[in-house]
Amino acid sequence: MNSVESENLALVRQYLNVLEAGAVGEELSRFFAADAIQVELPNKLNPKGGQSDLPTLLSRAEQGQTLLREQAYLIKSELVQGSRIAVEATWTGVLAAPVSNFSAGESIKAHFAMFFEITDGRISSQRNYDCFEPW
Repeated sequence: MNSVESENLALVRQYLNVLEAGAVGEELSRFFAADAIQVELPNKLNPKGGQSDLPTLLSRAEQGQTLLREQAYLIKSELVQGSRIAVEATWTGVLAAPVSNFSAGESIKAHFAMFFEITDGRISSQRNYDCFEPW
């Protein structure tokens, strides 16, 4: 792995760490290019999937604060190819509010495959394939 690839991987790891810590606003936006796009493929929580630009992504992070009390990413594997990073992770979220059959305080779990494109030291695109455990 060359130094640029190492820096790109470090950026993605830092991003996941600040997500765990509940980052929003400027603390979160510093990881993204101004024209960044995040794509979420259809899943249990978002059956139609969606695409977010940076303002929408930041708004959704704020909304997430009302839904989640805490969250954690356990990285299972990482692949780096130049400006492209792939991360496989197990995600656990503790709910701050009821969702579906779950009460506040209960945990939900998902297995994520996340694909990032890094441009000039910032995330320019992120695609998520989120597979939630049955409920």
